[in-house]
Amino acid sequence: MPGMHVRENILKDAERIVVKVGTSAMTDETGRLDEHVIRDLSAQIAELRGQGRQITLVASGAVGAGMGELDLPARPKTLPMLQAVAAVGQSQLMRTFHDILATHGIRVAQVLLTREDFEDRRRYLNIRNTLTTLLDADVLPILNENDAVGTEELSFGDNDIIAAHMTNLLAADVLVLLTTTEGVLAEGKLLDVIEQVDEDTLTLALADKSRLGSGGMATKLTAAGYVTRAGEAAVIANARAESVLTRLVAGETVGTVFVPAEQKLSSRRRWIGQAARPRGTLAVDAGAAAALVDRGKSLLPSGIVRVEGTFTQGDTVAIVDPQGREIARGLTNYASDDLASIIGKRSDEIAGVLGDKPYDEAIHRDNLTVTQLP
Repeated sequence: MPGMHVRENILKDAERIVVKVGTSAMTDETGRLDEHVIRDLSAQIAELRGQGRQITLVASGAVGAGMGELDLPARPKTLPMLQAVAAVGQSQLMRTFHDILATHGIRVAQVLLTREDFEDRRRYLNIRNTLTTLLDADVLPILNENDAVGTEELSFGDNDIIAAHMTNLLAADVLVLLTTTEGVLAEGKLLDVIEQVDEDTLTLALADKSRLGSGGMATKLTAAGYVTRAGEAAVIANARAESVLTRLVAGETVGTVFVPAEQKLSSRRRWIGQAARPRGTLAVDAGAAAALVDRGKSLLPSGIVRVEGTFTQGDTVAIVDPQGREIARGLTNYASDDLASIIGKRSDEIAGVLGDKPYDEAIHRDNLTVTQLP
């Protein structure tokens, strides 16, 4: 069975693991950090590292910790106050992890990120280089969204999407999303395995945002989808379940596991399809959509019916089918103005319109990632 395969053959053998723990799981009912949870999590991380596994931790909780420190009754509503509370809480969060992990002989490094860090290819690679160097130096990276300076209203999917990008960036074997539920529930029953994250799966994510966090099951399912489509496994489990991490890597039936795609995407295709933000949209006809999704072809100008947005050569653009559904993303060979002039044209007609033909393809297949589920 797929779920048993993931538990027995992937989780047990996982050498590189990304663990994300949410705000609600790390704080008590008053909003203050729950040191009992952090101590328990740290002990499990130490045990996994003792088994020779590399762990990267994505830890929410800065806003929650700041709320407790400032005695706030509820999560602030305005961006400036959220940023201020995060600034107060981030130092407390890292101090707590530093002191507790030090008792296990573990050194830590803080890495704060924003959405823009993933959009630029060079910065994306710099993050990877820094993290791999830390891991090779036997240092535990602790990542968090840089809420104190973030400009997207602290809504970058909580830290769930950051954790997914980290898993893909590091080509980690598994992403473990620790939350306050046992896993993904359907009509009150825990799902042991999810083979594919699709629209039906996302309907399971109700409006369940927590009082302290900014995420919810929807972002966790989205994060799991990012990871599994790239060819890695994911798990959603309860942070407060006894020995949750050590039981997972022992192959026990804990939480909900997500089955990875059979084919792994390259690092570059992961960045194009998931991390880089599209600067525009290309609408294509049915024939072009089938050629991209089913046959892995390049996108030619003849298959494009509409260009939306303003972008330059080399920018990432989204590709949508006749129904308006995104099917792929890629790096365009032409700026938006030039591309708008040659839509519907054959490759041998491009030079006659533009005066030159630098490329036959609007997007070459080597610079394109299919994002539509099979």
